[in-house]
Amino acid sequence: MSSILIKNIRAVDTETDTTTDVFINNGKIEKLGAGITEAADKVIDGTGLVLMPSIFDMHVHLRDPGYTHKEDVLTACAAALAGGVTGVLAMPNTNPPCDNPETIRYIRDKAKDTGVDVYPVGCITGGMSGNGLCDYEALKAAGCICISDDGRPVENAENMRKALEFSNENGLLVASHCEDLSIINGGIMNKGETSEKLGVKGMDRASEDYITAREMILASSVNARIHICHVSTEGSAAMIRFAKSRGVKVTCETAPHYFMLTDKLLEKRDADYRMNPPLRTPEDVRAIIESVKDGTIDCIITDHAPHAAEEKANFEKAPNGVVGLETSLAATLTSLYHTGEIDLHRVVELMCVNPRKILGLDIPCIKEGSTADLLIADINKKWTVEPEKLHSKSHNSVFKGMELTGKPLVTISKGEIRYNAL
Repeated sequence: MSSILIKNIRAVDTETDTTTDVFINNGKIEKLGAGITEAADKVIDGTGLVLMPSIFDMHVHLRDPGYTHKEDVLTACAAALAGGVTGVLAMPNTNPPCDNPETIRYIRDKAKDTGVDVYPVGCITGGMSGNGLCDYEALKAAGCICISDDGRPVENAENMRKALEFSNENGLLVASHCEDLSIINGGIMNKGETSEKLGVKGMDRASEDYITAREMILASSVNARIHICHVSTEGSAAMIRFAKSRGVKVTCETAPHYFMLTDKLLEKRDADYRMNPPLRTPEDVRAIIESVKDGTIDCIITDHAPHAAEEKANFEKAPNGVVGLETSLAATLTSLYHTGEIDLHRVVELMCVNPRKILGLDIPCIKEGSTADLLIADINKKWTVEPEKLHSKSHNSVFKGMELTGKPLVTISKGEIRYNAL
């Protein structure tokens, strides 16, 4: 294993913000301080750059097995590393779905040499059908730490209540895709002025808000943990804030597009701006920003959901989803840090620390003896997103053509440089 010496870099985690040298050896941070002179296999001049713990994205679709024309484990992990990400929670809507130990083991085995810690999410119900709970003990034994039917809600409330109850027995986190399909009823974007202008069926926010409330009530009834996926509405954020104040064991996440963009972008009739939940209104954007700031929202994720160009060609018939692994840090720095909404400590908390904490994983930090899962970024670098240059197989980026400020340049996984754009 090679050694790395990083000279004169600004090191930032939740507790630290200092300029220092960092010596990495045998997969760990061996020394911190000014004037380190140890011989190293690789020396990096960190002047003007920032060192942070690596990102953990707890909401990613790898599309493997079954949909490898969109993405596969290897291309997704390459995209992750280019975004400063060394760990992902992989959603179960593959083909076959992750409702069995064999599929879980296939994904883990394929990812083992990538430099990215991939944790497959097990299904709540067999085949994500909403009926018949999976064998959670077997899924956990195969390596699952979380269960979800993400991509679909569990429509039957009693099945969801039982899943929450059994999750306590197996030590698994339950993550919910909050959507009422009867309310959605074929909608393809946020229901509002823009959907009416375009003459397309809208997705009423009541769908997300209703199931968000349901999940927290069910979790509270059995004293279980519940994680609410991709929060996009003012109403859901407000209910989660209230539930937390009442002691409900709820955590939640949002994605950069929900605190940056609105449904007016869909006036272009470009399906690359369609995802589920959809882009909402300026009022929702402001509410999500405030919820990030006040701690209601625990994590920033991507909901990385690749689709091939031909699949996204028809605005009304295209599948929902956008890629995001390579733009998440840049988008967050651009819209929240450089605007003064949050500081770098909070960025680290939202993207690096809290996802791992929620999942019960080891948390990297910049201290002697800590595992060297790190990223180096130029937080002031301006760059324009060119989807064709992304490492993902698919290029359906909601940030295409946008100028962002801040970019990961080096990703270190367990002491090894796995991505280097210096």
